[in-house]
Amino acid sequence: MESTSKVRRTTKVGTVVSDAMDKTVVVKVERVVRHKLYHRFVRHSRKFAVHDEGNACKVGDKVQIVECRPVSKSKRFRVVRVIERAS
Repeated sequence: MESTSKVRRTTKVGTVVSDAMDKTVVVKVERVVRHKLYHRFVRHSRKFAVHDEGNACKVGDKVQIVECRPVSKSKRFRVVRVIERAS
């Protein structure tokens, strides 16, 4: 059954900082914003609990994540693809 409205899902790119849990990784997403008053560039980061079905991601991997329906209490994103493997 297909819905009539198109859902625009948010995609983000980040680095895996933890893979200790089963089917879950913690991804740190960094963004650079310009400070309102001082006009300097400031780095903001946020960590997301992300669903990783195949346990494919390891610490240090660069991954693309996409917004999805809630998988658990804290997981609202899932891994789409691994962009770059950790060296």
